Amino acid sequence: MNDQQIQVREPKKQDDTATRPPAIVPESKQQGQNHMKRNSSTKTSELLQRREAPLITPTDLTRSATRDIAGAMNAILADVFALYLKTKNFHWHMSGPHFRDYHLLLDEHADQLFAMSDPIAERIRKIGGLTLRSIGHISRTQRVLDNDAEYVEPLDMIAELADDNKTLAARLREAHDVCDEHRDVATASLIEVWIDETERRAWFLYETTRRAN
Repeated sequence: MNDQQIQVREPKKQDDTATRPPAIVPESKQQGQNHMKRNSSTKTSELLQRREAPLITPTDLTRSATRDIAGAMNAILADVFALYLKTKNFHWHMSGPHFRDYHLLLDEHADQLFAMSDPIAERIRKIGGLTLRSIGHISRTQRVLDNDAEYVEPLDMIAELADDNKTLAARLREAHDVCDEHRDVATASLIEVWIDETERRAWFLYETTRRAN
């Protein structure tokens, strides 16, 4: 027998993980994990929605209702601002023998118009809409025509404002119809008050021009 060393190899141990049965997760635990995943997914979706629409306001009105009502009321708001500034313009530039009466009347009317602006804008925000942001936004939206003439006869001022208020009342009725269509009774009830105030202004202005005839 020679001097070669005989190496004895030990048999490899079998990996028992291959034959080990998979761990059984209790059903209640698995349901809990699924619930956590769903909650996480929902929260992520809500977070993304808030990032995309950070100014969204909760409301039971439909999106189409919010869009229609906000569109109608933003146009009204732009008209109110335009008519307010025109009224103040004529108030500042009034002249003639009836200066005091006309000057004070137009100041009163301007105050009424300005008082409408905040409730209109806040009503738009309450129903989930966005409102006017700047003078430029107003000028792009308004339907009331400006009057930049250097001089306007006092009675022409009064007559122009009477027509503008009459037109505003008609447009308020149109906005009321939009609110009725979408059952927005809160905005509609505010509009009813503004129609009454606007018709009163138109009446006073009309009678002022008749008195001079």
